[in-house]
Amino acid sequence: MPFFGTTWVNHDGGYALRRVGLAIGSLATAIAAAVLLRLSYEGLEIGNVGPFLSISVVILFAIASSIAFVKTWESFSRRPAPSSDEAALKGLKMIGFIGSLIAYFLRCLGEAPGEKLRRAEYERAKADFARRRSTRTGNPAARRPKRKK
Repeated sequence: MPFFGTTWVNHDGGYALRRVGLAIGSLATAIAAAVLLRLSYEGLEIGNVGPFLSISVVILFAIASSIAFVKTWESFSRRPAPSSDEAALKGLKMIGFIGSLIAYFLRCLGEAPGEKLRRAEYERAKADFARRRSTRTGNPAARRPKRKK
């Protein structure tokens, strides 16, 4: 959530404006990318590469975009396991970047991307801190040393 800083905690500091800006930006970028892919496809048609390659390119981008959408959407609700295949899917997510952009757009309609996950982690850390803090009694440096028996 680099676009939001800590504004997601209390929804202050232009949080709503940032969310709207990210939604519009991700949708505009997805549309521009789709136009660019359309021009690339027309270049293949002009180059007369044949129907097999043309169809293969369309299918590749469709599959890559759908996988990137699903993986990006899942990343908003859970952290990947340390031994997961996220690193192996980076290339596929780069190819299917339109799917990731659409996932960002749709998530911005409800909340900041990853806000629910970060809020749960924040609340857990806050509760842990309060629990640790409440078990302390006084200043440990001011305690008298224990008597030896």
